[in-house]
Amino acid sequence: MSEDSQLKMASAVAVVEETEDYSFLPLIHDIIKCMDKENQDVHQELNRLRARIQEAREQISAMPGIDASPSAQQQRLQTLRDQVRTKNQLLHKYKGLCMFDIPKPS
Repeated sequence: MSEDSQLKMASAVAVVEETEDYSFLPLIHDIIKCMDKENQDVHQELNRLRARIQEAREQISAMPGIDASPSAQQQRLQTLRDQVRTKNQLLHKYKGLCMFDIPKPS
């Protein structure tokens, strides 16, 4: 993985971690309550929902790999799976070579 893609991934993770509330349901619930009461705050609640949706779109477009084609994403996923499989095989091989029995805490 290149340093540039690692930086993009780290910044995308930071953006996601900064946002605490991912749910649109509370906003939708508030809009429905305002509509039931024939309250004038409906427009304000709708604007809050639009802003939240726009923020979500911006976060999605900033995600690493989103600009890649589906086939390129699948290829990257397969490469990562192969790497995990290889690492697991190496770990099992290393554990098999270990000459010491480490007592497991009870």
